[in-house]
Amino acid sequence: MYTEKNITDFIKKEPILENIIALKPVIWQNSKRKSMADMPDFSIKKEDMVAAEALWERFAPFFMKAFPETKITQGILESPLKELSHMKRLLNEEAPKIEGRLFLKCDNKLPIAGSIKARGGFYEVLHHAENLAFKAGMLKDSDYKAFATPEFKQFFNQYKIGVGSTGNLGLSIGIIGAALGFQVTVYVSADAKPWKKDLLKEKGVKVIEFSGDFSEAILAGRQQTDADPMAYFVDDENSNDLFLGYSVGALRIAKQLKEQNIPVDDQHPLFVYSPCGVGGSPGGTAFGLKQIYGDHVHCFFVEPTHSPAVLTGLVTGENSQISVQDLGIDNKTEADGLAVGRPSSFATSISSHIISGLYTIEDQTLYNLLTKLMDTEDEFLEPSATAGLIGPQMVLKTDYAKMNNLNMANATHVVWATGGDLVPEKERLEFYERGLSDILI
Repeated sequence: MYTEKNITDFIKKEPILENIIALKPVIWQNSKRKSMADMPDFSIKKEDMVAAEALWERFAPFFMKAFPETKITQGILESPLKELSHMKRLLNEEAPKIEGRLFLKCDNKLPIAGSIKARGGFYEVLHHAENLAFKAGMLKDSDYKAFATPEFKQFFNQYKIGVGSTGNLGLSIGIIGAALGFQVTVYVSADAKPWKKDLLKEKGVKVIEFSGDFSEAILAGRQQTDADPMAYFVDDENSNDLFLGYSVGALRIAKQLKEQNIPVDDQHPLFVYSPCGVGGSPGGTAFGLKQIYGDHVHCFFVEPTHSPAVLTGLVTGENSQISVQDLGIDNKTEADGLAVGRPSSFATSISSHIISGLYTIEDQTLYNLLTKLMDTEDEFLEPSATAGLIGPQMVLKTDYAKMNNLNMANATHVVWATGGDLVPEKERLEFYERGLSDILI
């Protein structure tokens, strides 16, 4: 689709593309970011977020019955917000020095699925299940514990759900879909880790593998699912419901910040650093945070140097029309959850207005950060989930704070950890040992 001349013209207009194509780590500031006063109207609103949170609350009785481990939180799925004082000291052994406080939003510990993808994936499947139950007249007494009964499981078993995934979204859809009784098929790319595919199969989920990347898996999944009138496709590239599910995380973290007496205002900026695949989960949380904190929150995404899908779309202005392969980038990364060549059309159209910037990171750095986090905080993350840990220092290497007149001494930095709790012990040890090396991979 794009000629050599097209690419040359893109580079002339945005010279940073030369380093992106050369697979060098970069940080890009979004010059098209809008203030809240100038923000365009989006297809979703803050009231949609509130409605999405209400759905989670309605299903709390179901979670307590289907997943007894959630009884301790009354069926509400949430993760801790943990301060990383030891990791901050270690990071500050190298310049620039992080000011303010550093926190980890531990979605690696999110109940049941152990990743941020449960926020979006669970929400969309629950929303679909609720609609089917209402249409069938099965929710007359609004008792959501009924979703965990054999009667409901038998009802849902006549329906199918499909999803294309590099790993964690498929796990989330598979776990919740199977728990409700749906026939679930996950179309996985070559990047998906074997243990994730094995876990899906153990849950009774059908796994169809492709030798290509995420784009091939999601295209095949969409085509095969859409051809079946009894099937529903969870479309990671273009889903309002996934986006809304992720946005509820912003409401939850706002509550946690308040509980810890952490202000967010013109003298206390909030920075959030989120690993990015197609852009749905970081886009949803960024959208939600903007609805709550407006111009006082600054959201940065992070992608692997070999899979800068959203960065490529935003820098060129082509959004989802362009892929990293169009620039000659191979989309090969150890960060399986971020191994995406083309960004989400829906999420990117919103993120282009609200994010402050995006940086890229090398695979070996992900492992190094994983090991350092284990050593300092005894906190395990998947490699891709560590990507936000260098976010504060990446931003400090730019003039972003000066240009926006920000008081960095009072800043709160939140690294959104996207997954890790379900990783088997064998893989954890391998990841840790790889992080001890300084050799680029």
